[in-house]
Amino acid sequence: MPTELEELVEFLHHGNTQIRQIATENLIPYSKTQPAIFKTGQLTPIRDLKLLVKDYSPIAHSALTILINISTDLEILKSLAEDDVFLESIFNRITNPKEANATLFAMLLSNLAKSDSFARLLTIKRPTVRTLSSSATNAFDQLLDLFNKGVSGSYNPKSKFEYLPYLFADLAKFPSISTHLISTPDPNNPPLLTTFTPHTSPPNLPLPLRLGSTSVIRNALLSIPSPLDNIPSLIPHLISPLLLPLIGSDPAFSEFETDLLPPELQLLGPEHKQETDLQVLNNIVESLFLICARGGEGAKKSVRHMGAYPVVREVHVGIEDEGIRESVERVVQLLMGDEVEEPDDEMVGYNGKGGRTSGGNEQEDDEDEKIVEIF
Repeated sequence: MPTELEELVEFLHHGNTQIRQIATENLIPYSKTQPAIFKTGQLTPIRDLKLLVKDYSPIAHSALTILINISTDLEILKSLAEDDVFLESIFNRITNPKEANATLFAMLLSNLAKSDSFARLLTIKRPTVRTLSSSATNAFDQLLDLFNKGVSGSYNPKSKFEYLPYLFADLAKFPSISTHLISTPDPNNPPLLTTFTPHTSPPNLPLPLRLGSTSVIRNALLSIPSPLDNIPSLIPHLISPLLLPLIGSDPAFSEFETDLLPPELQLLGPEHKQETDLQVLNNIVESLFLICARGGEGAKKSVRHMGAYPVVREVHVGIEDEGIRESVERVVQLLMGDEVEEPDDEMVGYNGKGGRTSGGNEQEDDEDEKIVEIF
């Protein structure tokens, strides 16, 4: 004899709208505490929930909430992520400027990106969406354009799509996606990866937006396949957005070091604040490391000449987290380990252990001279 909970799950496909609504609302807590209840009858409840995301908005809201909570289960994840018909229904709704549950659809998509099968978004052809770019003809490009247009809230007043960067961050781990992100489909426009650079700072932006955007950049830089000729061309687009959140309101830069920085970073007002989230900070520092480690000598020289060294040095001085301090030291080893600076009274050296020294010509320990390999 079925339990009351099992009977409640069966009401997901009831013909009465009110009963479906009551069932979905009351099942939300169990999606966290007893997710296995949705796997009965060879995933029959999952098939019901796939249909309910197209139901009336309150029912769809509850169904999406349940699917978000239970999509960490590998069997359920596979059922959702590999169902092209279900994905098409998501694409249709999330690109609708009037969709009330757009944020929940974005959250679900970001969860589904944990499936390796999601790399195929780049090859899923879609009809042109009137409100999106006519050049976006596959699912990936349409979602990227949706994020670009929607993050300000002007595309859909009910969503800023701040969870979509998590989707792109997971997808950027695939070489085919990272290659696409660093490409320039239109030679008059910068690489697609720059879609995320405006959202690395300031800290008053939502954390999912900052964390997701910096994760996209980091993961793309890590997974770009050889040859790595494109990395140096990314530097003019990436360095300022990566350095900006690392700079505090009152940095201890010398005049010489300030002049090294890109102009837009030289006159930051007292209202500017350094990023405080450790995960975001780590993503940024690791991105700088990857540019230097994978981009070759030319990349290291360019990053150094754009003032990255004094910026990461001050991060090291001001932060206590050992993981980030170690990441900063790896960046400094790449930037300065093989560099003999010309004598300059304004220069400040770095001893590789968080200390600043006057001048940059002191002999360093052999350990500090080593370049840390990425692989």
